[in-house]
Amino acid sequence: MKFNYQARTKEGDVRAGIVEASSKDAALSLLQKHGFYVTYLEEEKLPFYAKKLEFFSRISQKDIVIFSRQLAMMFNAKVPLVESLRVLSSQTKNADFREKILNISEDVEGGTALSKALSRYPEIFSDLYISMIKSGEASGKLAESLNYLADYLERQYQLASKIKGAMVYPIFILMLVSFVIILMIYTVIPQFQTVLEESGAEVPEFTMKILKAAGFLKDYGFFFILGVFVFLFVLYRIYKTEQGKDVIDRILLKIPVIGTVMKTMYLARLAENLSTLISGGIMIAQALELSADVVGNSMYKKAILKTKDEVRRGVPISSILALYPEIFPPVFVQMALVGEKTGTLDTSLMKIALFYRREVEEGVVAMLGILEPLLIVSLGLIVGGLMFSILMPMYQMMSI
Repeated sequence: MKFNYQARTKEGDVRAGIVEASSKDAALSLLQKHGFYVTYLEEEKLPFYAKKLEFFSRISQKDIVIFSRQLAMMFNAKVPLVESLRVLSSQTKNADFREKILNISEDVEGGTALSKALSRYPEIFSDLYISMIKSGEASGKLAESLNYLADYLERQYQLASKIKGAMVYPIFILMLVSFVIILMIYTVIPQFQTVLEESGAEVPEFTMKILKAAGFLKDYGFFFILGVFVFLFVLYRIYKTEQGKDVIDRILLKIPVIGTVMKTMYLARLAENLSTLISGGIMIAQALELSADVVGNSMYKKAILKTKDEVRRGVPISSILALYPEIFPPVFVQMALVGEKTGTLDTSLMKIALFYRREVEEGVVAMLGILEPLLIVSLGLIVGGLMFSILMPMYQMMSI
C-alpha cells in the first residue's frame, strides 16, 4: 500500500512524498524511524481501473521462484533478513506480492520467525516451503535451506515450463481446427446450401448429411458448447470429492501412454520432494507426510501416508514401497533401498528424480509426436470432407 505524507524534519524543514508500507501504522512507524514528525498521512487513492487490475493480479510460480532465489543470494551475502525482504519488496512488480513481502518484513522486524511470518500466506507458501524454512531456523542453516528451496522450485518451474511449451503447438492445431469448422458452418456452407436450393439439383447423400450436421451445429451449437462446459464443471466437482478423485486418478493412470507419463511425473515429483526435505534436515516421516500432499494423485498419497506410518514403527521405506508394484517400479524401490543402506537416501532420491525428470520430458515429446500427426490428419480429413461435400454436387451440376 502507498501513502501520501507530509512531515517536518528535526530542523523544521517540510517534506512531502509517498511511502510504501503494509498499513497506515506501519507507514507512520517507518517515517518516525527516519526522524520525521508526520503532520499528514493518507492512503494514496487509485483510479477504479487500477484497483481492478490489482484485484485480478495473480502471484505466479515464477514470482515465488525469483523471490526464493534472490532471498537465498542476499542471505548468503550476509545481508540482514529484514533488509533483504525490503529490497525484494521494492523490486517486485506484482503489487499484491509486494505488499505481502512488506508484511513479512515487518513481522520479522518485530521479532517473528520467518517461517511463522510466511505461514500467514498458505496460498503462496506451501507447507513444504514453510517446513524447510523452519528446519533451517532450528538448525542454524537457514542459508542452506533457502538454497535447497530455490533449487527445488527452479527445477519444478523449468519442468512445468517445458511441458507447457510442448503443448503450444497441439493447442494451436486444435484452435485452428475449431476456427475452420466454425468458418465453414457459418459462412461457406450456408451460401452453398442456398445455391443448391436455387438450382434444384439432386443433392448427394453424403452432402445432405454434412448440410444437416452443419445446420444442427449452427442452430444448437451454443447449447452444445454449454453442455460441454456443464459436463466439465460437474466432472471438476466430482473430482473435488474424495471418492471421485480416487476413481478419476485410477482411470488416468490406466490410460495408455498418458498414464505412463503421469506415473513418471508423480515419481519424479515424489523423489525430488523427499530429497529436498531430507537434505534440508526434515525427519523422514515428516518429509513423507509433506510429500503426500504435493504428489497430486490419491493412489500415491495413500501409499505414501501408509509408508509414513510404517516408518514411524521402524520399517524401512523400501519395504513398504515394494508392496505397491503398480505405482512404484522396482528401480525406484531398489534406489531407495540402496540409499537407506548407505545412509545417502537424499542423494539416491535426487539421482532417481533427475532420471525420471528426463523420462517425463522424453515421454511428453513422444506423446506429442503421436498427437501432432493425428491432429494434422484430423484437420485434413475435416477440411477435405467439407470441401468434397461442396465440390461433388457442384461438379455434378456442371456435368449436367
